[in-house]
Amino acid sequence: MTETTKPAKRGRRTVARHGELRSPHPFSLVMKVIGVILAVVLVSGAGVAAYAAIDLTSSIAQNSVALEGQEPVPPDIGAIEGGVNVLLVGTDECEPEYAGIFGDRCTGADAGGQLNDVNMLLHISDNPRRVTVISFPRDLMVPIPSCTREDGSVSSAMSKQQINTAWSYGGLSCVTKTVSELSGMNIPFAAKVSFGNVINITDAIGGVDVCIGNGGIRDRYTGIDWPAGNRNVQGLEALQFLRTRHGLENGSDLARISNQQQYMSSLARKLTSEEVLSNPATLYKLATTAVDNITPSQSLANPTTIVQIALAVKDVPLDEIVFLQYPVGADPDDINRVVPDYATADTLWTLLAENKPLNVTNDPNQGGGVIAVEPQPTEQPAETPAATPEPTASGTPEPTETPVDLPDSIAGTSGADQTCSAGNLQAVG
Repeated sequence: MTETTKPAKRGRRTVARHGELRSPHPFSLVMKVIGVILAVVLVSGAGVAAYAAIDLTSSIAQNSVALEGQEPVPPDIGAIEGGVNVLLVGTDECEPEYAGIFGDRCTGADAGGQLNDVNMLLHISDNPRRVTVISFPRDLMVPIPSCTREDGSVSSAMSKQQINTAWSYGGLSCVTKTVSELSGMNIPFAAKVSFGNVINITDAIGGVDVCIGNGGIRDRYTGIDWPAGNRNVQGLEALQFLRTRHGLENGSDLARISNQQQYMSSLARKLTSEEVLSNPATLYKLATTAVDNITPSQSLANPTTIVQIALAVKDVPLDEIVFLQYPVGADPDDINRVVPDYATADTLWTLLAENKPLNVTNDPNQGGGVIAVEPQPTEQPAETPAATPEPTASGTPEPTETPVDLPDSIAGTSGADQTCSAGNLQAVG
């Protein structure tokens, strides 16, 4: 049986529902959940770190989820052919402590449901290590495979369904299976984070600094009315910023993804700064907060695996970390939806399989979500100094690979880029 349906319409809400927590920089939200335990390992003593990792991950093993249809995980992630793939899913559930923030979303008939409004695939290449994060728009119409639910029942396969409904057909496992079939990649690791939990995780590091461009942001759906300039966002403000769409110049879901890249870029810089990495107390608080706010796959509920994955990315330079939007085109059946651009996506998957360094050619200023800016003189350089090439057996350094230009239709940034929000208010003067 094949179905084509659309999610039920929702009423007006205080915080905009259609938000994607896009992750564009080292550790991002994915590695903040996975790699934060690594940070404890790196900064603390070996004995303390091992105890902390086991103690933290044992608490999440009880709620872990089996992933249907994925290949077995080798005992050492280094044995995984082609690198490592991790899926992060963000859901919009109405947690009691945050339900008031979401207005009608959490008081109507569908208040008990969840949508996977965030779907990010993290690909860590084998050798040399590179990191690519691909974000799938929530309004993307894709085939959803048959999935086994927790009660053992099986959903019917669907030829065209909005990707953010996959959760309702089989939870984390179904979302992972959907992205796996869309990308053609085996995804042995996955984790789920609720939107409300973003508040807890952001507060654990004292907030994130973002930049508001143009004349500022005003969005009645999220309650934002912020002037242009730098702003430290914590608590509700962090969630408002990540979910705003109407406050951006373009106002589209794709523009929102670009704006979220700025947030994750700043988050990554803070996570890798001395302010966090040199403070074991902050690291442990961050680790415990992350663990308390995720639901992992069974394959990820293992302290050794978590540390191994985090170690795989810890030395990747910023310009080798690329954050991309999955390529899409307009849906001929609905102007408010998008469909996969399979031809362009195939180019991306091929480059990842060949482990080519990627160069984003798309102009970030054209999407209406962010404005590219030059680093301020007082800021630390965005780029990590290039490492000296390792000499070969003959004593000559290995040649540096030339990055391959991505098609212009693939939007994104590298970890070395800095942007400001393209606010919907006009600058004065």
